Amino acid sequence: MNNTMEYKGYVGSVEFSENDGVLYGKVQGIRSLISYEGTTVAELVADFHGAVDDYLTLCEEEGTEPEVAYKGSFNIRIGSERHKRAAIYAIAHQQTLNAFIAEAVDEKLAAAHA
Repeated sequence: MNNTMEYKGYVGSVEFSENDGVLYGKVQGIRSLISYEGTTVAELVADFHGAVDDYLTLCEEEGTEPEVAYKGSFNIRIGSERHKRAAIYAIAHQQTLNAFIAEAVDEKLAAAHA
């Protein structure tokens, strides 16, 4: 089962409340809170699409740029020793630290889908 969905570049979570008998979620990767819900999968997807569309319309009306999720850069906290070891490894292999980290992430993701 997939617990995310995507629309217009926005990724939304999919959750279930047994107590309320409702599916719900929120857009991931941005600061603005965009939530949606439905009692069926079709309702959840429709409300997700509507919530994203409403957010984009509001941004346009207010003259603000919509937030972009997953811009391609992020800060990580890995500890000073791991940071040092990664930097030394990258230098020894004639890579930047960014290239080394990107390669490591790609390898992990490829293994997860193998």
